[in-house]
Amino acid sequence: MQWAITRRLMPGARRGLAMGLLGAVLGLAGPASLPARAADQPSDRVNAGTVGIVSGGVEGTYVRIAADLAAVLDDGDRLRILPVLGKGSVQNLGDILHLRGIDIGIVQSDVLAYARRENLFPNLANRVRYVTKLYNEEFHVLARPEIAGIEDLAGRKVNMDVRSSGTAMTASLVFGALKIAVEPTNFDQSLALEKLRRGEIAALAYVAGKPARLFRDVRPEEGLHFLAIPPTPELLQDYLPSQLSHREYEGLIAPDAPVDTVAVGAVMAVYNWERNSERYRKVARFVEAFFSRFDEFLKPPRHPKWAEVNLAATVPGWTPFEPAVAWLRQASVAEADPAARDAFRNFAARRGIPGEQAEALFEQFLRWQARAQQ
Repeated sequence: MQWAITRRLMPGARRGLAMGLLGAVLGLAGPASLPARAADQPSDRVNAGTVGIVSGGVEGTYVRIAADLAAVLDDGDRLRILPVLGKGSVQNLGDILHLRGIDIGIVQSDVLAYARRENLFPNLANRVRYVTKLYNEEFHVLARPEIAGIEDLAGRKVNMDVRSSGTAMTASLVFGALKIAVEPTNFDQSLALEKLRRGEIAALAYVAGKPARLFRDVRPEEGLHFLAIPPTPELLQDYLPSQLSHREYEGLIAPDAPVDTVAVGAVMAVYNWERNSERYRKVARFVEAFFSRFDEFLKPPRHPKWAEVNLAATVPGWTPFEPAVAWLRQASVAEADPAARDAFRNFAARRGIPGEQAEALFEQFLRWQARAQQ
């Protein structure tokens, strides 16, 4: 209708109406334009305090960790966390390097070595840093009833999540190390679970922190079950031994029959911004808030994986982000010299951290360090 009316107008009138409509869409000045943004809106201040975090898919652990970060650390304009759904560790790494608005990403620890091996990004070692190792993610393989062991998947269809995902990367490495040649598929995990139920694939692989939400609705009568992953010496060069148990998956694992598997670390990664840049200062503020309020992540209703985090842990092959190093160094000095506890309080006070939170952080750090030295 609108096009028909426009066609009946004289050429000059048509051009005027078209420009008015275009102005309404694009916010151009003119009688038909949208109201301009209020001059007193603190847009610069809002953006300066906003940190974008690329996480994972809706069924994974990463998005729940990012949601916890937003719930605990958001304090208005000074710091606001915007969780973003991601498409796996390889894509997340690329987003950290190139995507506007992304300051931090959650990735698997083996993605850096994989990206270097595949020459995916130039000069990677100088462009990426890590804030902390978060926790370990378990390698799950859920299979049809007729699949008795991992070796039975040879020549069968196994879903490895979408291409460039962390699961696709790790699954290819794990099956390669076990010398089991499977036929990979790359469906979204929710679709893959339905295909597994219908018998269209033999198994699906999934890297996620246990308990993974993807499996919460799987019923015992369906006959689907987890396959054990043998902790071979070759696998243990890059991964940690782990287990899936009845505690995490009551309907899939018997109380006395845990399933062996391997795990890979999850890392909070950042771009290595210039030290005097606003983006560097913004991420540094995030680090200070995250470290100082870490105790709050250990309380319900936060994800149970937070209990595995050791902020002082190192990640082989990765370089730490300097503000994180500085924070932990200050805490370490305070532990080495009892008189330095006051200095630590002053250090926290200068950053606006209340005394109770500073004390909690100090005590928590001592526990982290004790665990790290065990």
